[in-house]
This record gives sequence, C-alpha cells and structure tokens, in this order.
Amino acid sequence: MLYCKQSFKPKGGALMAAQQPKRPRFLSGSTARRIITYLVMILLAVAILWILSQIKWIFRPFQQFFAIVGAPIILAGVFYYLLNPIVDWLDRRFKIRRSWSIIGLFILVGGLLAWGLVALIPVLQEQISSLVKNWPHYWDSLLNSSQSFWQDANFKWGRDLLNQYDSQLEKSMSGLIKNTAFSTVGGISSVVGSITTALIALVTFPFLLWYMLRDGRQFPKAVARFLPDRLQPSFLKVLNEMNNQVANYIRGQLTVAFFVALMFYVGYLIIGLKFALVLGIVAGLLNLIPYLGSFLAMVPAVVIGIFISPWMLVKVLIVFIIEQTIEGRLISPLVLGQSLKIHPVTIIIVLLASGKIFGVLGVIFGVPGYAILKVIGSHLYQYWRAQSRWYQSSTNGDDV
Repeated sequence: MLYCKQSFKPKGGALMAAQQPKRPRFLSGSTARRIITYLVMILLAVAILWILSQIKWIFRPFQQFFAIVGAPIILAGVFYYLLNPIVDWLDRRFKIRRSWSIIGLFILVGGLLAWGLVALIPVLQEQISSLVKNWPHYWDSLLNSSQSFWQDANFKWGRDLLNQYDSQLEKSMSGLIKNTAFSTVGGISSVVGSITTALIALVTFPFLLWYMLRDGRQFPKAVARFLPDRLQPSFLKVLNEMNNQVANYIRGQLTVAFFVALMFYVGYLIIGLKFALVLGIVAGLLNLIPYLGSFLAMVPAVVIGIFISPWMLVKVLIVFIIEQTIEGRLISPLVLGQSLKIHPVTIIIVLLASGKIFGVLGVIFGVPGYAILKVIGSHLYQYWRAQSRWYQSSTNGDDV
C-alpha cells in the first residue's frame, strides 16, 4: 500500500506546473512579437513621412526632371506592357527576330491609330461642339430647377442664413476675380508649356518604346550585376514580381476600360441618348480610376438625361446598372481577378492620398505604385523576419 501511495505522488515540478495558470493565447510570444513589429513599422513609416515633409526641397530637381521625361517614359511603359507579350509570342512561336516583330507592330498600331483618328475625329468634333454649345442650357435649367426649390417656404431659414453672409461672399468673390486676373498670364504660359511637353512626349516615346521592347529582357540582369552574387537571385525575384504586378494591372485596367466604353456607348445608342460616343469614351477613360471612375462618368449622362425627360433619366440609370453588373460580375473577375490582392478599402485610401499628393497622375498610377511598394516591403519584411531573433524558435515552448 505504501508503494502505491508513493507511485501516484506527483513530483514537485509537475505540481508547480499544474498550479501555474495557463498564459492566455493573446500573450504568446509570437503574438507579442507581431504586435511590436507592426508598431515599429508604423512608427518608422510616420517618421519617414515626417522627415520627407521636412526636406521637400531636396526632391524639387527630381520633380522638374520627371516633369520633362516622365510623360514619354510612362507612355512608352504602357505600350511596352501591351505589346511585349505579342513580341515574345512571335519570337517564341515563329522564331521571328524581335526587331522585325517590333517594326511590324509599329506599322500595325500606327495604321490602326491613324484609321481610328480619321474615323472618329469628325464624329467626336461634332458631338463635342454640340455638347459645349448645349451645356450652358442644361446647366441653366438645373439652376432654375434648384432656384424653384430654393424659393420654397421650407428653405426660408437657408435664405436668411445666406443673406447674413452676402457681404463676406461678395468680398471673397472680388478677391478671387482679382487673383484670377493676375494669374491669367501665368495660366496661358502653363498651357503653352503643357502643349510643348505633350508634343515632346509624342515624338520621343516611340524611340523609348523601341529600345524597351528590344532590350527590356536584359535590363534586370544588367542591374543585378552591380549587386553581390548572393543577393542577385532575390533581387531578380523581386523585379519579376514587380513587373508582373504592373503588367497585370495595366493590361487589365485598359482591357476593362475598353469594354466599359463599348458598353456605355452601345447602351446610350440603344436608349437614344445624345453624345453617346463622347460619353462612352469619357466613361472608359474615367474607368482607369478604380471603383470611382464609372460613377464620375455618370454625372454628365445623368445631367443630360434629366433635361431630356424623366424617362430618359430612368433609362440612363438602367444602362448604368446593367453596365455595373456585367463589369463587376463578368469582365473584372475574368480580366483582373485577384492579381493585385489589394483590399478595396486600401485602394480607395491609396487613391485619395496619391491624388492629393500627385494630382491626376497620382489617381491613375497610385495603385500600381502601391503594388510595387507592397512587393518591396513584403520581401524586406520576410528578410528581416528570417534574420531577426524575435522570430526564432524559443526554448520555452512559445508558438512561432
């Protein structure tokens, strides 16, 4: 009996371990390390943004340089991602030299662009002229309708409030008119400079595109030679992922924009809305802005539909609903899919921030720029995680 009592007597260490309360899951070592890591990354990001805001003058020469060469580089880059798969396919399938393939594509694309301009410019010119001519009438009708609502007795409090600020509003408007008058000369010079920059971009981007299509495959290896041998595979992997992200985004967005323009154009033609071609092209261009472009494109169509007839407005909204359904359920999943793997809320935040900082170009190129930074940040994080002792397996049994 004594032997049985001793055999079932727990050891001291086991008894102490049983008496100790189990540490909650959220206080495990790996969770604590993740929280600390995220906090450090957030603090570093805030610190970097603050430092950059204090030394903005350093980047002014780069901004001026990019303002000159940025447009042809961006234009050549867009055409590169559109044409490079065709050049690679001709080289791989038919063993055609890249130079001959590029020349043939230049002739084909140039011919299609020339044919499109010749066919579309007269129609566009007519519709744009008519839209510009009739737009004041549409806008005046909108103001008259708004004024009739404003004169209602229910809005008396609003009219009284507005009368209190009439003098301040008049002073503000007079100051705005003076500032506008003084800035007219600067505005004209800015327009002339923009036209000059556009002409330079149109002339130079074909040469950049030629060399990008011909020698683009050697660029990553040429850059990797400046790095140590042990870093070259990782560097090439990062460049390849960045290239795939940008390529998928540009090809996907342009394809979706084309189908959006086509659907709006056909829909407006079916319902008999004026300026169908112009509104369709505008819708396609604005669709390059993710999630917001289609809604922005609806504004002129809705305004025109309101003043044609209430039934026309209903038909415009029906076209919009059908287009959004087809785009969201069929075209975007097939073309884009989950190639970027970016949450919609993140995309909207990126659009707002990049648009505020870089303007229209920021809205258009903010998402692919974020995708590139995401790839770089992801690989840096993986490298740091592999090297950091915080993520090494510990001896106390914490889950990693």
